[in-house]
Amino acid sequence: MPAPVPVALLDAQRAHAAGVQRLLESYRAVPATTPVRLAKRTSNLFRTRAKTTAPGLDVSGLTGVIAIDADAGTAEVAGMCTYEDLVAATLPYGLAPLVVPQLKTITLGGAVTGLGIESTSFRNGLPHESVLEMDILTGTGEILTASPHENTALFRAFPNSYGTLGYAVRLRIELEPVTPFVALRHLRFHSLAELIRTMNGILQTGNHDGIPVDYLDGVVFSATESYLCVGAQTSEPGPVSDYTGQQIFYRSIQHANGVTDDRLTIHDYFWRWDTDWFWCSEAFGAQVPWIRRLWPRRYRSSRFYGKLMKLEQRFQIGNRLEKVKGRPPRERVVQDVEVPIERCAEFVNWFLETVPIEPVWLCPLRLRDDEGRGFGSRVRGWPLYPLQPLQSYVNVGFWSTVPIGSVEGETNRLIEQKVAELDGHKSLYSDSYYSRDEFDALYGGDAYRAVKQRYDPDSRLLDLYAKAVQRR
Repeated sequence: MPAPVPVALLDAQRAHAAGVQRLLESYRAVPATTPVRLAKRTSNLFRTRAKTTAPGLDVSGLTGVIAIDADAGTAEVAGMCTYEDLVAATLPYGLAPLVVPQLKTITLGGAVTGLGIESTSFRNGLPHESVLEMDILTGTGEILTASPHENTALFRAFPNSYGTLGYAVRLRIELEPVTPFVALRHLRFHSLAELIRTMNGILQTGNHDGIPVDYLDGVVFSATESYLCVGAQTSEPGPVSDYTGQQIFYRSIQHANGVTDDRLTIHDYFWRWDTDWFWCSEAFGAQVPWIRRLWPRRYRSSRFYGKLMKLEQRFQIGNRLEKVKGRPPRERVVQDVEVPIERCAEFVNWFLETVPIEPVWLCPLRLRDDEGRGFGSRVRGWPLYPLQPLQSYVNVGFWSTVPIGSVEGETNRLIEQKVAELDGHKSLYSDSYYSRDEFDALYGGDAYRAVKQRYDPDSRLLDLYAKAVQRR
């Protein structure tokens, strides 16, 4: 007789099935001519969005982990499950997602339909590449399974579609083994060219000074002060640092010369950027020592800073203060871009000379070999974010504001032009200013429209260009 299914697993499966049923019922309750959206409680989007009266679909039952198969190294996860909850479920098995985006509130479905990245991306690519299959609620009201071998066009076009082709309600993803600790080395560089050479060497060999590298990202403080953060998994016990309290992770990276070492638990390594939202907590005073001592630890997180940011945007607090000081309003420049590694130093030097924002985050990536995983030619490429296979890229992240220019989005437009000039791409989670023709050329317009016509023929979901560019 087969072994009985554990009660906890049955409960998770039943809860997910009930959540899917509520989602479908909420969809069917909306008139057929009315657009729909997800009724999400959190969002990591930073676009200027017009107010909408579209009914929100019920996703309240789609936030959990359905099952972990430790032997197969896979997880079944509801689309609205956060990476915080997913990692909490996998770590007891000594497993983790192949890519764990930096912020606890990012959902698995969000990282797949909107892209995500982290310090394993130089060897594991992007989150959507570890998806084996997913169930998607399409604009027709059907829930379809998409995989490399089923509804393949939808599977390929889903990454970077931002919910305009459908919503992932279940995803089965690959996991990888992890150890309890991460040993870190922070390497200082006095020129960006030197940093990029070292980064590229690690991408080519998988090691640094003969030591295997499992995690790799970097921070640029100025043209003459930049760092690579090189991490290696280890099971060796020992003292670890804690950056959830008074110490600040990105400040620990800085040193005068050479190399410094550090150690974190694997859990704290995954969330090392969350406590201070990389470095953006400084805007709220959370890095002032006496304020930090009074600031409750539970409110030092991306989740809370995100709420503060929404309040600031709603009431234009920053611009009101600028007006009191006799200064013009400020333009939000919150972006992540990917440029070929050969052009990265050129872009960052241009950025530092042109845009008054620092620090800047660097994260290398390379798409995985689909044929090596048995997917074959049927699934090669991701048409809505067409990075080249076997090409190394560097994600450059910068998140702040600058003085407003003579036209709306002046600095963002300059960045878009420079990134395109260097054969790069920009993520669409924040403000964009492309023309329709530019957008179609960069983000697979023809492929998108073909899939849109098939899976959302009545336009129950927003068009991608309208959502990413026109909704202001």
